[in-house]
Amino acid sequence: MAAGIVAIMFFNVVDTFWVGRLGPEALAAIAFTFPITFILKSVTIGLGIGITATISRVLGSGDGGRVRSLTTDSLLLGLLVVAGISVAGLTGMNPIFRLLGAGPDLLPLIRSYMVPWFAGIGLLVVPMMGNSAIRATGDTKTPALIMILAGFINAVFDPFLIFGLGPFPAMGLQGAAVASICSWAVALAASTWILGWRLKMLRPRIPHPRQVLESWKPVLAIGVPAAGTNLLAPLTIGYVTRLVAEYGPEAVAGFGVAARIQSMALVGLMAMGAAMTPFIGQNYGAGSWERIREAARAGAQFSLAWGAGSLLVLASLASVLMGIFTEDATVIARGALFLRIVPASHWAVGVGLLVGSAFNALGKPLNAAGLVVVRLLVLAVPLAWLGSQLLGVAGIFGALAAANILGAGAAWVWLQRFLAGRGA
Repeated sequence: MAAGIVAIMFFNVVDTFWVGRLGPEALAAIAFTFPITFILKSVTIGLGIGITATISRVLGSGDGGRVRSLTTDSLLLGLLVVAGISVAGLTGMNPIFRLLGAGPDLLPLIRSYMVPWFAGIGLLVVPMMGNSAIRATGDTKTPALIMILAGFINAVFDPFLIFGLGPFPAMGLQGAAVASICSWAVALAASTWILGWRLKMLRPRIPHPRQVLESWKPVLAIGVPAAGTNLLAPLTIGYVTRLVAEYGPEAVAGFGVAARIQSMALVGLMAMGAAMTPFIGQNYGAGSWERIREAARAGAQFSLAWGAGSLLVLASLASVLMGIFTEDATVIARGALFLRIVPASHWAVGVGLLVGSAFNALGKPLNAAGLVVVRLLVLAVPLAWLGSQLLGVAGIFGALAAANILGAGAAWVWLQRFLAGRGA
């Protein structure tokens, strides 16, 4: 799981590294794209949670025909959802980024990246959702290998397409998007081959609307709350980006780079949370409540250990890590400030991911959704505004850390009360 998540994060990190060579304006432009790209990926991940939970249960029942129908119809669902979002993004691009605080000087740069990105995002959605179906079988290695391959191709094509090396034209920010599309196409081919030929989980047929709807119902029952709460994260990031934009494009660039560095530091916690879904789901089906409680305790201990380690590394090497992506002193200072404040709450991020995965696996997606609403809308948004008013950029970053910690405390108490006495 960790290897697969690293591969996905690798796209953003590699793009940021090479785009940083184009200057702070290009870095600021790609930072503005992060909330929007995160929205589409969050929808896909949310639907993927529904796919994994639903297919894993059907696999346990031995109904191979139902598995093939669920997998095929779920991929169709993902394509339809993302197609609608992509059309909306292409037609409303300028108003969206103006709302985020992008100035007229950055809009052409943003468009050069987002037009091809929106046009090709379907090539990423199918393999991401297909990988969710593969993971439902208990195979986490194959999806990781697919995304590692895609990440490697993106890393190879980035410098050639951005700077025009060899026979390739210099495309700037647009080249970073085109490199990603090339890698997504390879991931699509690999994922489709695994699902269709090796696992026999696809059913090539003209779908009947009633059967499709029957397949969508259980997936959406979990996927919609998961996708909805996943959407709150990029929307919150968009609001925070707007607050940070009041302090100049260098602050936005620093925030964007630091957020990508942080995403790599959260890989272990994200992998732990993702692994909890099939593990707790299977034990829930078997009635093994004590194993579920043991998993929760182990996940919390892991979160504390990982959080302490990531804080030590990021806080001590903040300026060095920022310097890898840019030479602008102001950008480095803003990003280093983020890396010295927000990672103090990484352990809490892990606890929140653990509890959310547990509730989804236990068939309580609205519980998981409620926790995210509390952390982001009730805590992060108002605290970030207050922090900006009182302490500027440092106050914004401190508010994000405080929201993570307070939200994790509430989540852990709720989970323990839910598990208390069950299976006794």
